[in-house]
Amino acid sequence: MIPVKGYAAHDPRSPLVPFSFERRDLRPNDVHIDILYCGVCHSDIHQVRDEWGGSIYPMVPGHEIVGRVIATGAAVTRFKPGDLAAVGVMIDTCRNCKPCKEGLEQYCVEGFTDTYNAIERDGKTVAMGGYSTQIVTDELFTYNVPDKLDLPGVAPLLCAGITTYSPLRYARVGKGTRTGVIGLGGLGHMAVKFAASFGAEVTVLSTSPSKEADARRLGAHHFALTTDRDTMKSLDSYFDVIIDTLSANHDFNPYLDLLGLDGRLMVVGLPTEHPRARAHKLTKNRRSITGSTIGSIRETQEMLHYCAEHNIVADVEIIPMQKINEAYDRMLRNDVKYRFVIDMSSLK
Repeated sequence: MIPVKGYAAHDPRSPLVPFSFERRDLRPNDVHIDILYCGVCHSDIHQVRDEWGGSIYPMVPGHEIVGRVIATGAAVTRFKPGDLAAVGVMIDTCRNCKPCKEGLEQYCVEGFTDTYNAIERDGKTVAMGGYSTQIVTDELFTYNVPDKLDLPGVAPLLCAGITTYSPLRYARVGKGTRTGVIGLGGLGHMAVKFAASFGAEVTVLSTSPSKEADARRLGAHHFALTTDRDTMKSLDSYFDVIIDTLSANHDFNPYLDLLGLDGRLMVVGLPTEHPRARAHKLTKNRRSITGSTIGSIRETQEMLHYCAEHNIVADVEIIPMQKINEAYDRMLRNDVKYRFVIDMSSLK
């Protein structure tokens, strides 16, 4: 077994604290990674505080992992010691169901195995995430990282990046597509960057007028204040696609009004309460609400190469591991632009 240092939550109410545990010895298909950076996702807070239910303690969060390969199992072919590598939200699936065989592992019928707060496929091992010094993962669920990218900015691509890249690609967002982005946080700022890079006409939809300058800096062509009735009325039936990145509880209905014929509201944020949608708003213009979760193995690797080609990374604030509890508090106050990333050298 491999001794590892990390930070863990021991219950829903207490702060994260230093925690020592062990990773498995390498199997033939395993990659052993020295973690350099780990992004901090809003879902980390949800799970640490058991807001979705079913949390497993002690819990080592973190599913936006970038590091350097220490060693590989005998059967590994895509990595060697010294290579950059990344791990995202999933570390295994059943590998046998229809979605898995079609290369859509994120929709595994049995559910994919999360990088943390999950029981691994052996039925007993608790998966521990990237708030730690090292990780061991199967090569299949490990990604090559182009060396031209800024590594701290790469970490959030493994969740915030692919969570927005995948639905935008699925919706065929491209040149001239009228695309709205609800919210300008960790997910929203990546949605703006990707949609703009695809050639879409991008409008940020926000309740905060102070975010307009940043929205435009990130690539948005327009900014709409959703608390302004006249502005919202002027956008009636305007958009082809709206991607909803909000994790705060909110009403879908005002945004459905903004969709044109066959318009899609694509939901990637995860509020704790169930939003409502009026049926007549869907029947008008043949609108639809679509959900999306991360991306496949192939698509995630594709995204990383796309980001390298177009110089796209997340906007981040780097923190030491010891500041994680403060970072959680700041995230709840929306006091971050736009993703915290932990420098894991602070724990070594």
